[in-house]
Amino acid sequence: MTTTAQETTATAHGPEVPPTPRDAEVRRHELAAFLRSRRERIAPEQVGLPRGARRRTPGLRREEVAQLSAVGVTWYTWLEQARDIQVSVQVLDALARALLLDPSERAHLFQLAGAADPTPSTTCPSVTPAMRALLEQVEPFPSCLQNSRYDILAHNRTYGLLLCDLDAVPPEDRNCILLSYTHPEWQSSIVHLEETQRLMAARFRATMARHLAEPAWKTLLNRLHTESPEFRRAWDRHEVVAHRSKRKEFRNRHVGRVTVDHTDLWLTPGAGPRIVTYVPADEESRERLAELQAIALARQAVHAAG
Repeated sequence: MTTTAQETTATAHGPEVPPTPRDAEVRRHELAAFLRSRRERIAPEQVGLPRGARRRTPGLRREEVAQLSAVGVTWYTWLEQARDIQVSVQVLDALARALLLDPSERAHLFQLAGAADPTPSTTCPSVTPAMRALLEQVEPFPSCLQNSRYDILAHNRTYGLLLCDLDAVPPEDRNCILLSYTHPEWQSSIVHLEETQRLMAARFRATMARHLAEPAWKTLLNRLHTESPEFRRAWDRHEVVAHRSKRKEFRNRHVGRVTVDHTDLWLTPGAGPRIVTYVPADEESRERLAELQAIALARQAVHAAG
């Protein structure tokens, strides 16, 4: 199963309350302390710098972090002094790399800075072993974990073969709206493709209203505009619709046509991560999904043996 970072969502009681000046001050001091602690734990040798005989600072010096991040020494010093300055996502990315932050630390850095990570980690804390076990337990029903941006955070084996060989798709491309507009096999598996594409674009527009300033959303939107004329036409309609359960029909290359009822099981009060399940709508579809699961299990066994 593949995971990506989970984005922050609105609460059930409406939009999040903007931070007060006091909140912003506390956040700046937390950011300063975090940067200082990460800098002091890194030995110069870890980043290819000489230790030198007169080093009194534990870990790296401020000027060394600034050099590694390609930012000004004064500017970085102000960050560690909790000054009220603006920091771009590009600089945060450079600092995360210079300070050798792991995925959890990188996410914490961006949260303290009040910024959205444009290249979130491929590890999502929300995808626990229990969540993976749940997805596997509902087989042969296809099921996956998605966020509101349509990223596929995790999936079971039946889902992995339903529309294409999902494991063969690069992790950064495992996004349902992107695949529905750009991936030929995924498209050929959707019986009512044009209607599906139009609804997905309308849902994406409705949800994106809460994420307009977030780089990851803008990056996906730009990619869809660049790679798909069909998406551009759908987007220009300015249609918006809410998520809802519906019946879907797929044309699977292994077992043929299946009809399923789509249900979203939301994991947060807002329109954030959700478990998507496809329950067979008739006995023939149930049998074909069981057959698809058997194919997926056989493939897994061959892969494990190899």
